[in-house]
Amino acid sequence: MAAMSRKKFLFLTAIAAILFAGFTALGIWQVYRLQWKLDLIAAVDARVEAPAVPAPRAGEMVTREDDAYRHVSVTGRYIEAAQTLIYYPTQLGAGYFVMTPLLRNDGSYVLINRGFVPEGRQDNPANYRAPEGEVTVAGLLRMPESKGWLFSRANDPADGKWYRRDVASIMGTRGLVPFAPYFIDAEASGPVGKLPIGGLTVVSFRNAHLSYALTWFAMALGTLALYAFVLRYERRPSSPDDE
Repeated sequence: MAAMSRKKFLFLTAIAAILFAGFTALGIWQVYRLQWKLDLIAAVDARVEAPAVPAPRAGEMVTREDDAYRHVSVTGRYIEAAQTLIYYPTQLGAGYFVMTPLLRNDGSYVLINRGFVPEGRQDNPANYRAPEGEVTVAGLLRMPESKGWLFSRANDPADGKWYRRDVASIMGTRGLVPFAPYFIDAEASGPVGKLPIGGLTVVSFRNAHLSYALTWFAMALGTLALYAFVLRYERRPSSPDDE
């Protein structure tokens, strides 16, 4: 086989350089993403374990990055007539989250996830009556769910069927304004087994950035290995069989 032409060598080198640089850049980006995710997890852990602070007012700015899973408390009166049941899968099985608006002293509303009712027990409201009078609720601040869990159906307010904890849709359907742009997962309270069951918030973040980074770096090294193999193959001495 004839020696590799200069044009072919430059072409292979350019392709290898582009692939190597691209895979390396993606690996470095995933390293940065890994650090960002670790910082986020540490921040959320600190919020969850911190003492409860007053929940933001209806007009205050609330962001997922700075406020999600913040330990908060709020005082007001439940509006049980505007209660909404959200069908949801949990570690306890399928059932319903009981979302009850709370009227604050300033006239605004905040949606409270009072807890979980197993499927089959939601038809009897006596199982999960809201406390009467003024109450103080402590729990974790959660951002609205614009998208549901995998394969979940869209909310159907007209038919009274709910699958996502979409605050704006729920409060808008009930005609409750102004309202806070978040909901609160109430802490567990009362005797064990009492409905609704609170404190079921799952605080977890998928963190596969390290494996992604290693994959990209491995592909970069693989590109170098393949490039070296091709060069060695193309430059090997000619033999009669190659004629």
